[in-house]
Amino acid sequence: MKASTFVYPWDVNGDPAAPARIAALGVPQVTLAAAYHSTRALTPRHPRHRIVTAEHACVLYPTDGRWQGRELRPYPAGDWAPGDAFGEAAAALTAAGLEVHTWVVLAHNSRLGAEHPDTSVVNAYGDRYPWAPCIAQPATRAYLVDLAAEAAVRPGARGTELESLGWYGLQHLHAHDKTGGVPLGDAGMYLMALCFCPTCKEGYGDQGLDADELAAAVRAALEPLWQGTVADEGWAGVEKLLGESNAAATRAWRDETARTLQETAVRAVRAAAPDGFQILLHADPVTYHVGANPGVDPEHILSVADGVVVPCAGGPALLTPFAAQGRKGAVVAANFGVVSGMGGSPGTLASDAARARELGATEIRLYHAGLASDGDLVAVREALAAL
Repeated sequence: MKASTFVYPWDVNGDPAAPARIAALGVPQVTLAAAYHSTRALTPRHPRHRIVTAEHACVLYPTDGRWQGRELRPYPAGDWAPGDAFGEAAAALTAAGLEVHTWVVLAHNSRLGAEHPDTSVVNAYGDRYPWAPCIAQPATRAYLVDLAAEAAVRPGARGTELESLGWYGLQHLHAHDKTGGVPLGDAGMYLMALCFCPTCKEGYGDQGLDADELAAAVRAALEPLWQGTVADEGWAGVEKLLGESNAAATRAWRDETARTLQETAVRAVRAAAPDGFQILLHADPVTYHVGANPGVDPEHILSVADGVVVPCAGGPALLTPFAAQGRKGAVVAANFGVVSGMGGSPGTLASDAARARELGATEIRLYHAGLASDGDLVAVREALAAL
């Protein structure tokens, strides 16, 4: 099974030993961040620093002229990744014999929401989610499509992985996050993700819904959850809380919005990329799920992209709907956390990967070589050798 590890440019730049250390893990490929959200990250082996604070979402390379005169445009990095940080890191990793693919985070950008609040998802209570751009809005969609094409196709890159190419919701590790006090469950998270910006209100109207009445229905449906009631699991829980017809209409609007954005973004990347350039999406096989791995229809997405990267932190079950499509040549990559301090399990990587292969995984992804301890990296190296 081909393996790739996620890496940030600041893990490599300024550390001459980093490329060889990553190659020694036994991975032939790295997935290197080209556009990323705000974060605070450890660099446990870097000779110059131990903490990197990326203060806002940014691109990690110099942008081109396509953004001139546009209100919505990517932000350059600050001193945590100056200049062409991606290009510098990519060159060093390539020189170490590693194949470089870009890692592009799209609909997840707190600074965009802070500076352009009208672009954000608005929940049924009128609260804005500044980290979550509404993917239904035409200007936001145009921004995301152009960002995907520019950030994905960097010089020397052989492919890309597009993260957050779909709806985002409440799930976001915001600064000093304090949102876990009430267990909303799958159904409550869906209702809290429903957007009521002007574009989405119009979209609900096209589905035969009155947006104001729908927002009231969502608030009423959530009230028992705030009081401690546990909703039924899965889509059945949404239907029970909101009503079958309302639930189906919201899902129809949101599914079509996400599908068409994904199609358009992938077409834009293909148009900008050389022949043989691989395009993967971080994805969940349940279409109403939101977040970094947005929900997709497995049959549809594998007809659009070259494959998917599937979260396996909770086990490999999410791989099955993608593998079941039997699409020849499609990549189904199982994404495993290998940072013990962040809940990963590098010690069980060999057995986890073997199980994923049984369920149809063709590749594995390792999150994250730059964040992992020395002990974690030893375990990864041993697991990959065993595989």
